[in-house]
Amino acid sequence: MNKSYFLPILILLLLDCGSRQVVDPIFKEDGKTAIHGYDPVSYFTESKPTEGNPKFSYRWKGADWRFSSAKNLETFKKSPENFAPQYGGYCAYAMRDGETYETNPKAWKIVSGKLYLNYNEKVHGFWERDVPGNIIKADNQWKVLPRKESNP
Repeated sequence: MNKSYFLPILILLLLDCGSRQVVDPIFKEDGKTAIHGYDPVSYFTESKPTEGNPKFSYRWKGADWRFSSAKNLETFKKSPENFAPQYGGYCAYAMRDGETYETNPKAWKIVSGKLYLNYNEKVHGFWERDVPGNIIKADNQWKVLPRKESNP
């Protein structure tokens, strides 16, 4: 068989193997709202997820963030990095393998002052088996994961 026949196929395979999916910097199930509309500050101040109110909204990193109160909105505005979930709100357990899965705002944990979300309660249980190890792996994956530019 002609070797030139295989060259285009080889090039496509090499290009495909070297590329990774480019993801949004913030997970938004509906394409615009972070954390399914839950208030990220409430995890820290109330120790539970609380649904946000659209009248208390703030656009940050290309996503609309909702808050349960004006106070939480103002708190977030001062330092969003302190309250936004790690890995853009993608599943912390999946991120350890470089995967970007959606999350359930009710499957969460704060570790060393950082919010982590997981796909669901069952997956959260798997993540809990080795929280420090999973965070190290996920941090490394998040650093190299190609992300789209975010609009303010």
